[in-house]
Amino acid sequence: MLINEIPLVVARELGIRPGQVEATSRLLDEGNTVPFIARYRKEATGELDEEKIRAVEERVQYLRNFIKRQEEILASIAEQGKLTPELEAAIKAAGKLQELEDLYLPFRPKKRTRAQIARERGLEPLAELMLAQELAEGEPLAVAAEYADAEKGVESAEAALAGAQDIVAEGTSERADIRAMIRKQLWTGGEIATVLAVPEAEGQEFLNYREYREPVRRIPSHRVLAVNRGERRGVLKVELATAHDANIDMIARAVVTRPSIFADLLRAAVADGYKRLLFPALEREVRNQLTENAEKQAIRVFGLNLRQLLLAAPLAGHTVMGLDPGYRTGCKMAVISPTGAVLATTTLYITASEGQRRQAAETVLEAIRRHGVSLAAIGNGTASYETEEFVAGLIENHGLAMRYLIVNEAGASVYSASKLAKDELPGLDVSLRGAVSIARRVEDPLAELVKIDPKSIGVGQYQHDVDQKKLGETLTSVVESCVNHVGVELNTASAELLTYVAGVNAAVAKNIVARRDESGPFTDRKQLLKVPRLGQATFTQCAGFLRLTGGANPLDNTPVHPESYHLAEAILARLGFTVGDLADKEKLARLQETLPKARPAELAAELGAGEPTVRDILAALAKPGRDPREDLPPPLTRKNIVKLSDLAVGSVVRGTVHNVTDFGVFVDIGVKTNGLVHRSELSDRPFRHPLDVVAVGDIIDCLILGVDEGRGRISLSLKKAKEK
Repeated sequence: MLINEIPLVVARELGIRPGQVEATSRLLDEGNTVPFIARYRKEATGELDEEKIRAVEERVQYLRNFIKRQEEILASIAEQGKLTPELEAAIKAAGKLQELEDLYLPFRPKKRTRAQIARERGLEPLAELMLAQELAEGEPLAVAAEYADAEKGVESAEAALAGAQDIVAEGTSERADIRAMIRKQLWTGGEIATVLAVPEAEGQEFLNYREYREPVRRIPSHRVLAVNRGERRGVLKVELATAHDANIDMIARAVVTRPSIFADLLRAAVADGYKRLLFPALEREVRNQLTENAEKQAIRVFGLNLRQLLLAAPLAGHTVMGLDPGYRTGCKMAVISPTGAVLATTTLYITASEGQRRQAAETVLEAIRRHGVSLAAIGNGTASYETEEFVAGLIENHGLAMRYLIVNEAGASVYSASKLAKDELPGLDVSLRGAVSIARRVEDPLAELVKIDPKSIGVGQYQHDVDQKKLGETLTSVVESCVNHVGVELNTASAELLTYVAGVNAAVAKNIVARRDESGPFTDRKQLLKVPRLGQATFTQCAGFLRLTGGANPLDNTPVHPESYHLAEAILARLGFTVGDLADKEKLARLQETLPKARPAELAAELGAGEPTVRDILAALAKPGRDPREDLPPPLTRKNIVKLSDLAVGSVVRGTVHNVTDFGVFVDIGVKTNGLVHRSELSDRPFRHPLDVVAVGDIIDCLILGVDEGRGRISLSLKKAKEK
């Protein structure tokens, strides 16, 4: 493959045009960020979305590395003087890295193997004679006797044959065609087989795998990761089961092509090479590939779940009481204003004595009345159920005009102990910061969750068993995508939130906050250029994603990029309005009535602009300052608690999707335990993954299939609920 063929190859793989690949690659090479390209360079990329742009970035980089490796291999073999025209053509025709490495394997510098030692002893000619299979008569030992040489360490004819067999064994195990043949056989006919390596009492978590076999081609990613975890803990013994004798026969038929006096010796060498060299290498390769595929899927699911969680609709306008439940150390309480300011904090002892419970009730009621609390956010950790029961009882017994909801508290303790939390809440005890975080997650999930390492949020499967570097990179890109999709208020955003804005690094984010603290609020996007280390290039990347409420220019509170202000002004003029009208409620209302009648294609042609940009500007002008999360349904809140014993099989309950995995969906239906909708109960329509049916945060109706109080398990069905 040549470097100029990359756009064509990537375009074919992704189902887009080569010109789109070339333009996207060029923009990325110039240092532009993915969110910026997706939002503000639509004309260049042909309106590729972020997912496609990242796919282009990944594939182009892979193919560039592939070509570089191709060149390195050709140079290495040429340097050894072993590059034939046929081998060169095969290397240049290879389309995958694995094919390339298979072709290079016989020429790769190695440690001193048995075959290498035999070559040093002058036995390669004997091995070549054996492989030629031209001798139909005679005795192998008689032929081999000519190669015996005590001075070279070949004491006998038997030793000579053994050394030659080592050369044959290594050579056949390194043949690209044989490796491809056996690799295919392992993928299509192999099975992952496991047995328990410890007594059952010690391996309770992995009892499903005590005598387990599943075809390699069908094993789902979550079971691959489960098996790997069991093996890593020493609980499971895992092997790649296959028909070894049949595989050896396949190789032998490819090597032994005619009758000769060396036929049996060649078969023995083939068997030795397969057992000692080829199968162990391919077993590792297949297991590694299964793991890589499984990790990729797990990371993808985590990323999609995280995106839904971050983009959950904020419950703005509420005074929220955050409750971080606990037994021994009590339940931490924090009351937060609609702007996130801490109004009150204390510790409640809900699960202790009756007297302490009454005192806790009085404290909570007083706080609710004093601060006008309209919503309680209860963490879903230890003692969550008891805390929910307590809050529901107060609402019912005192006729309170408030509701509550259960909040995923994953990462709250990590945040509480962080330097960021100490800086944000300097006068607050570390134990109370978690309650503040839980409350703020309800008011603005995105702004609060970006303060926590995405890996600590816990909306995936087997996240601790996957490549942590790749997981971190993927989750960071998800957070970056979400932050830039929503936009960031320049005058209130934390440095941590600003770090995820396109083009802004940690140092620049701190400088923005410092400039704001020293000189007061920003009144114009252009003032960003006065921030140290924020030059024109960074300004171009970040400006469109930063919002200014009440700034001098109303366009600063829209996703319209400063480079397109002149175009926005021209569009407004064509419609009979000015930029100033965006700040006037009556004129804005008239503009909003006019905008649906505008024709983007005609405006673009008149103004010499791209139609995608014109469409985006019209959408931005329709709702200045709009938060895209406003269109999402609000989270499900409750007033009454439901007990596990109250659940009746066959009844329909409403709940919130808490997590989506490969095997099913966990749903919070308002009891202590999340229910599970197995993937077989999600839909009657065909789907590839549960994420094709539901997402984290969705509010769904489920039919209760079964309740196992002893094991704390609830089985649900989405498709049967729809039938009802």
